[in-house]
Amino acid sequence: MRMFRQVPELSGYTRHMPDSTPRPGDQSYDGLLVADDLPEGWYLPSRFPGERNDDASAQIDQVLGYDDQGSPADSGQNETAGGRWRYLEHEATHTRVMIRLQRQLFAVPEEIRITGVIYLPWRPGDPITSQLLRELPTARIEASINKRLFAMKRTETITGGKIVLPSGRKVSERDLLKPLGDPKKVADFYELVALQHGRLTQQGDTNPSATMAQVNGVALSTAQGWITKARERGLLPPGRRGRAG
Repeated sequence: MRMFRQVPELSGYTRHMPDSTPRPGDQSYDGLLVADDLPEGWYLPSRFPGERNDDASAQIDQVLGYDDQGSPADSGQNETAGGRWRYLEHEATHTRVMIRLQRQLFAVPEEIRITGVIYLPWRPGDPITSQLLRELPTARIEASINKRLFAMKRTETITGGKIVLPSGRKVSERDLLKPLGDPKKVADFYELVALQHGRLTQQGDTNPSATMAQVNGVALSTAQGWITKARERGLLPPGRRGRAG
């Protein structure tokens, strides 16, 4: 068994990831990966990695030593906690692949990336070639997940560091920390709320809602209301317990 780790290109999950008890073997229970995210020829088995009925992602991380216990604290470094291992099979060759899906907290816009791969040939002991690894559809899977979860058409980074909003308006990343204006008059207002919140988080702000209130000259409750509406629209992930902002 070999593991290949991909370093995210951006340092920064889902529109909504419900906390629910999965049915035995239901890998799509949390909405992170569903069958439609996979390209033709691949399918999502009704069992979790390790031929289990339950999600053992935390245990797999522990066995592989995939944690940040030895890493220095860095506000711009993505957390390893919360990654999810999912098990795929190729219909024709029966190749078995496990991918680790990780929320990129500090990306603008936020996204899911594949941060680990375990490749298992159908017949144990068969060699793994570089060609086989190149054929893994990791980029296509990432793109499908992010399009579904984050509606990537709303904000796409393009050449020049600009971000394209649904209205067609282009904003630079340095403009994300400027006052956003009146929500009733500004097109794409809540997309901008999400992007401003993400940029502050990227910079290590532990209470972005308070900073947003200060930047925009509004009450804290108003900024918190904006953030709540952005979450309701699927533009920000659910808030994390025990953390401000």
